[in-house]
Amino acid sequence: MRYRRVDVAGGTYFFTVNLADRKRNLLVAHVDVLREVVRAVQAAHPFHIDAMVILPDHLHALWTLPANDAEYPMRWMLIKSGFSRQIAGGERIGPSRRRKGERGIWQRRYWEHCIRDDRDFARHVDYIHYNPVKHRHVRRVADWPWSSFHRYVRQGLLPADWAGNPVDDRGAFGEP
Repeated sequence: MRYRRVDVAGGTYFFTVNLADRKRNLLVAHVDVLREVVRAVQAAHPFHIDAMVILPDHLHALWTLPANDAEYPMRWMLIKSGFSRQIAGGERIGPSRRRKGERGIWQRRYWEHCIRDDRDFARHVDYIHYNPVKHRHVRRVADWPWSSFHRYVRQGLLPADWAGNPVDDRGAFGEP
């Protein structure tokens, strides 16, 4: 089944992709495998990674596709299946997945959002980079190693101490 998605050729998209078991840490435990698979898919089906963060149980990415190309679903299918093939089995697999011969590593669906303008782009880049702090994996954005934040610092787009205040007891964005 193909879900209704926005298909903007050459568009920029924000994605959230989750593991099926949100208690696992497969993405950081096997970050080199994930990077290798993303690079292979990117080489075969080009796209630009504008921003990305890999957390233990999910990732966020901001991609820009080539002109006349809106095939991000195919790219995610290749990334998810390529990663799954390289990870040892043992995860819990429900009857539906078993019948279809699927692994139980990833959630079947993912969240995507087509970026509308420069302000929307900037908000999503900030969200991606701040996410490890929001989830309390680190106290400072700069302390999370699996983030495009470090590329932004090297390129002079963000200061190394961007959003450097530690999370307080109210949560990352001041929510109760």
